[in-house]
Amino acid sequence: MRSRPAAAPPARSCPASRASASPPANSPIACSRSPDPGETIVKHQPMIISYILLIWFAISFITNLIGPLMPIAIQDFKLSLTMAGFMPFSFFLAYGLISIPGGLLIEVRGTRFTLFTAFALNFIGALAIAVMPGYVSVVAGLFVIGLGMALLQVVINPLMRTAGGEQHFAFFSVMAQLVFGLASFLSPLAFRLYMQRPGVEGQPLAWLTFYWFFSAAFVLLALLNYKLPLPAVELKDDERAGSREAYRSLLRRRDVRLFFLAIVAYVGTEQSLANWMSQFLHSYHGMSATEQGAIAVSRFWGLMSLGCLAGLGLLKLIDSKWVLAIFSTLAIACLALALFGSADISLLAFPAAGFFLSVMFSVIFSLGLNSVRQHHGAFSGILCTGILGGAIVPLLIGFIADHWGLRVGLSLVFIPLLYILSVGAWARPLVRNQTVYSAKNTPASNTPASP
Repeated sequence: MRSRPAAAPPARSCPASRASASPPANSPIACSRSPDPGETIVKHQPMIISYILLIWFAISFITNLIGPLMPIAIQDFKLSLTMAGFMPFSFFLAYGLISIPGGLLIEVRGTRFTLFTAFALNFIGALAIAVMPGYVSVVAGLFVIGLGMALLQVVINPLMRTAGGEQHFAFFSVMAQLVFGLASFLSPLAFRLYMQRPGVEGQPLAWLTFYWFFSAAFVLLALLNYKLPLPAVELKDDERAGSREAYRSLLRRRDVRLFFLAIVAYVGTEQSLANWMSQFLHSYHGMSATEQGAIAVSRFWGLMSLGCLAGLGLLKLIDSKWVLAIFSTLAIACLALALFGSADISLLAFPAAGFFLSVMFSVIFSLGLNSVRQHHGAFSGILCTGILGGAIVPLLIGFIADHWGLRVGLSLVFIPLLYILSVGAWARPLVRNQTVYSAKNTPASNTPASP
């Protein structure tokens, strides 16, 4: 089903006797044709695309501040590691809970209302943290922000497809990934620069300034949402939430449940390393959380972006299951070096793990969707709910770390990585990724279209 642009307001009609005749050149009531909504979107397309990319930047920047913030929050609020684990838990719990309802909200109320709801939730969450500094308000605020962020991610992909045009969607999607990666790289560096400013370094709760800025940023984004001529989004079949029967049908399948667990494993691994590496470097190697710790988190996200580019190249050469197996094995090796190596090795191995995690989410997602013939929208919702892994695994690590140390706690991450490694063995996609070699050996007329 093709998308359609937003409907323009009806043009003011002219009286019949005057509309049929050419009015004088100086006539104040000369009629003009109604503006084409498609032309309006094309005229404002650069502005709309820039707005969507700005939203991607905000999502990544704010989400990835949690990692470098964790050791500082532990000190400021005198938290146990289990209590600290509730910070990412609350944020990613919200992600998992709202993913499917978010798709329904777009269908019922539309894009602009969904965006406004998301910004309102983000504003309330950020303001609660800034105004009422305390552990409970931070956990609650992060939960509310997580609700808003999940809504944003649900809505801006179909919005990008509609605003940029289906023929340019792949290009703009890659551009959005690059912007997302840039923000995730800059976020810990911005945290480091601010926390080391004269008069700020060593001050408790100095990081609350970020949440005042975030509150103002969400107000600005909401105003832009009101002013910009955003197109109406008509969801494609693979973007719709799906019926209740579709979910029942999918959840009866063993492979669907296994792919869901694979997404849980991936997001749990990613967020555990991003959120706990700074505390690990501080606890075991005496490194500063606002210096080496923040730099390590920044490099983790930066190398993840570079890994995506390398993964794209590999996927043109070898089967995606082999790419997943190779990257999973190397990620396990990096984790072992990070946990049991020297300080210098650990400082390098944690970010290097990000490089090898980079392709896992997209490969698991595509293998999953390519394993079913229908209900792709509902299956996407099920897989996105697997973002709950980012809530569960870091919390378990905090609980284990309080009893046996953070090294033992982070060793838990070997389990989800081994599970991801197993995906390459049991996945049975109906359509495999096309490589340069398969393309040469397959006649063009017989090449199946990607679902």
